[in-house]
Amino acid sequence: MAIRTGFIGIGSQGGPMAHRMLLRFPLTVWARRPEATVEFAEKGADVAASVEALGAACDHVGLCVVNDADVLEICARLVPAMKRGSLLALHSTILPETAAKVQTLCAEHGVAMMDAPVSGGAPGAEAGTMTVMCGGSQAAFDQARPVFESFGKLIVLLGEAGAGQKAKIVNNSLMAANMGLAQAALQAGEALGVDRKALAELVKESSGKSFGFEVYARIPEPRMFEHGAKMLLKDTNLLAEILPGSPDSAMLEETAKSFLLLATDGK
Repeated sequence: MAIRTGFIGIGSQGGPMAHRMLLRFPLTVWARRPEATVEFAEKGADVAASVEALGAACDHVGLCVVNDADVLEICARLVPAMKRGSLLALHSTILPETAAKVQTLCAEHGVAMMDAPVSGGAPGAEAGTMTVMCGGSQAAFDQARPVFESFGKLIVLLGEAGAGQKAKIVNNSLMAANMGLAQAALQAGEALGVDRKALAELVKESSGKSFGFEVYARIPEPRMFEHGAKMLLKDTNLLAEILPGSPDSAMLEETAKSFLLLATDGK
């Protein structure tokens, strides 16, 4: 029998993930904005009338909302409605302690939980090449993997619930730091009289390259990366929160800060 999947959080990242799931599995979606579900319905997905209805209908539910408060609010309604033996996959980037709270709630209701933030953005989801950073039990990992394979290429179990969040926060903080270093490097090149565009093309094929550099180099100016910068700023702040007083956390934050503040206009 096909796994009956559900998805809540069908925005810029969750939407493409849900579309990939729909290619392989029956899918039910729910959104606060009904208009967001239209394209899914047109492709054959069911649209749930409520969070609770979605939970009751599905064997596997993916959740990809913006922050901890949203995760906790949705899960308080969703998890009690889910069937025993079903699975909840948390794709949001949140505090590890929030993932642990959801794990406890799921255990109380006989629901498996996989802490599973992702990397790769919408392009990775559309191509089915996302990285899925998993935290939870081996049994939950094995249960979730067939669905994760619809949008993910590298799917790694890192430890218990919360481990996936820790890995995602470190990864995104490194990405932000690399973009900060890219800004400094290109500004240094300009100060030396080196053509910015030519230098960027050279670095992208040389030992100084990184994914963060490539992203920064194709942005005409920092403010055009405002949405992404806000997400990265959130994640560097999460790292500082879960690893207070760490010189390593401070180094990543300091390296990223000048670019992130410029891109977000100091917000």
